[in-house]
Amino acid sequence: MVQLTVTPLSALVDEPVHIRITGLTPFQIVTLQASLKDEKENMFYSHAYYRANKVGEVDLEHDSALGGDYVGVHPMGLFWSLKPEKLSIRLLKRDVMNSPFQVQIKLCDLMSPLGNQATSISKVSLTLERWYVAPGVTRIQVEEGHLRGALFLPSGEGPFPGVIDLFGGSGGLFEHRSSLLASRGFASLALAYWGYKDLPSQLQKIDLEYFEEASNFLLRHPKIFGPGIGVIATSKGAEIALSMAVHLKQVTATILINGPTSIYGFPHIYRGHTYQPIPYSIQFLSTSALGFIEFHGIYKEIGVEASQSFLPIEKAHGHFLFIVGEDDKNTNSKEQANKATEWLKRHGKNNWTLLSYSGAGHLIEPPYSPLCWASKNPNVYTPLHWGGEVIAHAAAQEHSWKEIQKFLRKHLIPMVTSQL
Repeated sequence: MVQLTVTPLSALVDEPVHIRITGLTPFQIVTLQASLKDEKENMFYSHAYYRANKVGEVDLEHDSALGGDYVGVHPMGLFWSLKPEKLSIRLLKRDVMNSPFQVQIKLCDLMSPLGNQATSISKVSLTLERWYVAPGVTRIQVEEGHLRGALFLPSGEGPFPGVIDLFGGSGGLFEHRSSLLASRGFASLALAYWGYKDLPSQLQKIDLEYFEEASNFLLRHPKIFGPGIGVIATSKGAEIALSMAVHLKQVTATILINGPTSIYGFPHIYRGHTYQPIPYSIQFLSTSALGFIEFHGIYKEIGVEASQSFLPIEKAHGHFLFIVGEDDKNTNSKEQANKATEWLKRHGKNNWTLLSYSGAGHLIEPPYSPLCWASKNPNVYTPLHWGGEVIAHAAAQEHSWKEIQKFLRKHLIPMVTSQL
């Protein structure tokens, strides 16, 4: 009798699962399919072909996919190769607390791509729960002072290292990374800074006092220890995080994922000082073969404004982790990170680590997240091209997530020295 086993059936989304098939005929070729429906009823699919061994078994930890959405030994390939049924849809979990994503795994006979996928005969199927929050994690809506966001606290009494979590040019509030960080022992504040509740509907300036308020809010919390906090940020959020590291002594660990190292587009304001931006070089905007907008060229720096808007990162008190996707089509992030690290070296600084991933795109998410190659942005008339190659991007996400946690623990958790 054919059996499909997946363990565990319920797990956090950053945890791998073990998929195994038994009871097949020797050397039989079968199809494994995965499907997921998001909170907006969008469907995502993946599939791969496998050949059973001489005893009729397939084990994804050891056996190579012959074809489909990936080739080779990739135990979690069915998850990170999920693709939207409708083009340009990004898989995002909004309600992280109350429900998981449900992923259905089906074992089917070998299918021809010329046939109708819906008519394939399913031998057996299982449904997995992929959670964004561990048991015991609490979510606190933050509407204190000017702040708007959500604070996630790990299970237990604490105290815990504190982290501010920022995203970029889409506005709104993204909670999926913070809920996972809390599941791994960090108190994480998912912080909105525009396009959410009563915050400005359009981004026109970056007021660093808002982010200073957020830093102090974390450090005042009885379950969060100091003296410093971390910031993890993507894209435009990384520009803000870099500015925070320069101006706020509370920030001692900064993770910058595919972001610029100069001020672009909008001025930064702090305690009466205005730091002027470099205008975007719109003449270098490009379009992909499929008609998606690529923004990476607009970060070309021209003229004297470029040097004036480069953030003086040598003044930062803390440490930096630069994470770069070398196939980023939204930001010239490799060039930006190299410029920053060269500047730090020139000033005798060794307070940085650079992780640069060949084939990774702009949206480097927690492990096993599907590559989002392009998606819509509410402020742009055409979908944005984020870049990335599926297998390389997946490897970057898995490796960088481990390094992110190591970095935060190293620079935020106080060293305990023996009194003996």
